[in-house]
Amino acid sequence: MSKPLQRFSLYVMREIFRISIIYKIDWTKVCIIGAILTVGGIALQMLILPYPLHTWFVSRPATVILYTSMEETMELNESLKNSTERLQLIPLKSVVSHNATDQMVQLVSVSHGRETAPKRRKSSRKRKHARLKEKPIVLTPPPPPRRPPSALERHVWSLKPVEALVYAKEEIKHAPTVLDDADLYAPLFLNVSIFKRSYELMELILKVYIYRDGSRPIFHTPHLRGIYASEGWFMKLMEENRQFVTKDPEKAHLFYLAYSARQLQTALYVPDSHNMKPLSIYLRDHVNWIAGKYPYWNRTHGYDHFLVACHDWGPYTVNEHRELSQNTIKALCNADLSEGVFKLSKDVSLPETTIRTPRKPLRNVGGKRVSQRPILAFFAGNMHGRVRPILLKHWNDKDDDIKVYGPLPLRVSRKMTYIQHMKSSKYCLCPMGYEVNSPRIIEAIYYECVPVIIADNFVLPFSEFLDWSAFSVVVAEKDIPKLKEILTAIPLKRYLTMQINVKMVQKHFLWNPKPLKYDLFHMVLHSIWFSRLNLFQIPEA
Repeated sequence: MSKPLQRFSLYVMREIFRISIIYKIDWTKVCIIGAILTVGGIALQMLILPYPLHTWFVSRPATVILYTSMEETMELNESLKNSTERLQLIPLKSVVSHNATDQMVQLVSVSHGRETAPKRRKSSRKRKHARLKEKPIVLTPPPPPRRPPSALERHVWSLKPVEALVYAKEEIKHAPTVLDDADLYAPLFLNVSIFKRSYELMELILKVYIYRDGSRPIFHTPHLRGIYASEGWFMKLMEENRQFVTKDPEKAHLFYLAYSARQLQTALYVPDSHNMKPLSIYLRDHVNWIAGKYPYWNRTHGYDHFLVACHDWGPYTVNEHRELSQNTIKALCNADLSEGVFKLSKDVSLPETTIRTPRKPLRNVGGKRVSQRPILAFFAGNMHGRVRPILLKHWNDKDDDIKVYGPLPLRVSRKMTYIQHMKSSKYCLCPMGYEVNSPRIIEAIYYECVPVIIADNFVLPFSEFLDWSAFSVVVAEKDIPKLKEILTAIPLKRYLTMQINVKMVQKHFLWNPKPLKYDLFHMVLHSIWFSRLNLFQIPEA
């Protein structure tokens, strides 16, 4: 220490001693105050330090010793600019030592330290709430590499549309027998072997061209809520699909007219006019415009075109165009044979599904065990059409085992909701309304209740493949007075089998936001594909 500094130190000490004598300082109190300030300073440092206290005294920050030149170190610095952690570079001479202190290049992860020890500690409740809010980062694995096409696939894809249809028809005639399939429950099908082979060929061959013409909201605006949601969900999933949709009409086996009967009714129908002709005229003019703009309609007169309509008026919107009515494949919820519009073996019966929450179309799907179903049969709904008033007349408050209501009374719904009634019933009555179709058929399947279908002349969905007698009961309208007699005559073993089959068939009637194999989207598309094959005549050449 230099002499001037020594003299200054002695001077300061003499002054402190002199002042302490003059003012009679109590050194005990000074020491206590100093101790308190020291403890307070340490506590304050623990809260505001960028690292935990033990990091400074017990362990050192992670160091990386680089045996490299200064130029390489600067190149490394440039390469790390875009990394997630900010690295502090301290360029020094490199040495071979684990405990290098002054002569090395240290890479200290500053951001890592800040993440593990925040500057300010939160209360335990806030820290717990913050942990609950934190969402783990899920790294999505890369998609597996696409399998190279087989020789059969390359051959089929090289065929022209007509040649591919010829190939598919011949293959279905010689379908191999299916003995056991993990995805298909054979008791549900009339012929599971033909269905499986036809479905496989659809996946391999089918291409659909969607006409982009037509103004919204009648075209390309899917209606996804309510009892007419089936047409909207098919439109949505079809237009989003990449497997079956083609942008080249020359490669297409089918052409889709993407209109909504529900949107057509909303946009054009005049309330209380009872006049549906403007709707069919609008659709007629649209088809004529398509036929004039493109060559594909006139090439087959509409036999390779299809539409999907779930509104009750769907069949009546095609009446003004003869080829549209007679030739086009129509997927209709109102599949009534008695009116002459729906053609068996050509048209497709579209399941009518009630979607209450479009964001969660599978909400409430599922049911109770058989032992938790005390009600024999249940129905509640508006009293319209020819069948429901008869059902209400014979069974409303007539029998404790059969619960039949009009709209579900408030006194009843307070104790048990509509859905709870269906989940608590062995059989769910599904009488027709204004038209033969009813959303209760699919609702019953959703809630694992055996549907009892009361609608003469109704073509059941997918009846070309599904054996409805395996999971439902069909009662003629004239037999409504004998309803309990018919249901109680079914043996318990038979009912248990039907109830299991309802659970197994359920997956074929579900609208999945992302379509799954054999679900409702694929079942509807397959029925349209199979109808196209039935209509197709193999050329003699």
